[in-house]
Amino acid sequence: MSFKEKVSEIITVIHKRAPGFEPKIALVLGSGLDGLIDDIKVVAHIDYKDLPHFAMSSVQGHAGCLVLGYISDMPIMCFKGRIHFYEGGSFESIKLIVRTVKDMGCYSLILTNASGSLRKEVGAGEAGLITDHINLQLTNPLIGVNDDEYGGRFVTMNDAYDPGLNEIFRQTAKALKITLYDGVYMGLSGPCFETPAEIRAFRTLGADYVGMSTVPEVILARHCGLKVTALTAIVNIASGMSDVNPSHAETLAKAQISGEKLRRILKEFLSRI
Repeated sequence: MSFKEKVSEIITVIHKRAPGFEPKIALVLGSGLDGLIDDIKVVAHIDYKDLPHFAMSSVQGHAGCLVLGYISDMPIMCFKGRIHFYEGGSFESIKLIVRTVKDMGCYSLILTNASGSLRKEVGAGEAGLITDHINLQLTNPLIGVNDDEYGGRFVTMNDAYDPGLNEIFRQTAKALKITLYDGVYMGLSGPCFETPAEIRAFRTLGADYVGMSTVPEVILARHCGLKVTALTAIVNIASGMSDVNPSHAETLAKAQISGEKLRRILKEFLSRI
């Protein structure tokens, strides 16, 4: 079965649960950012287990459901939880999310994640805007036979994070008096946190934030022509830069603080576009 056929089966279920609903923007929520759901005027709530071919995440903080509804009158589809590459070494679940977004008629994908900061002045609890990335997952979701139904073989990654949407985020944060730090995201495979030596190397390479997601979604979204923007909840200072060892418990706790800032920014952002 082709990806197009799989996505068609998924969309059939979505249309049955939300007849006539036409989302314009999709949102993927990262670790500990579930609070953003509270701002949605819900039309339908669909567990991943009820969507054909979808897989459930094994990671705490990734609930696994699709919420359809409105924020500030903007029709959105919100994916609560994502599958990470380290959970099985496959990009199939990520492809299903991104290509479902495309075939549902969305024109933009907003990604959120939790990350570690490589800048001492940007501590846990802060909010970041991803302006570019460095892919150190040592693989790519487009490896293999190209799916011509979604995009061409070779994909430009110049301005992968849409400059226009990023500027609206900056203006929105400024209006709300929330500091939003621009930065380059280093995407790793995980699930180990990084060593201090790796963090020193990543800083030399120009990374500001480090995490275990997002890069595959961005690549797949650009492949099929979606505009992309991404916010990061900064949940720790990276390994070797403080006396505290990074942990998933810290990620979830600090994501609540950062997440409240992202929640306010996203709600206002959606009213501006």
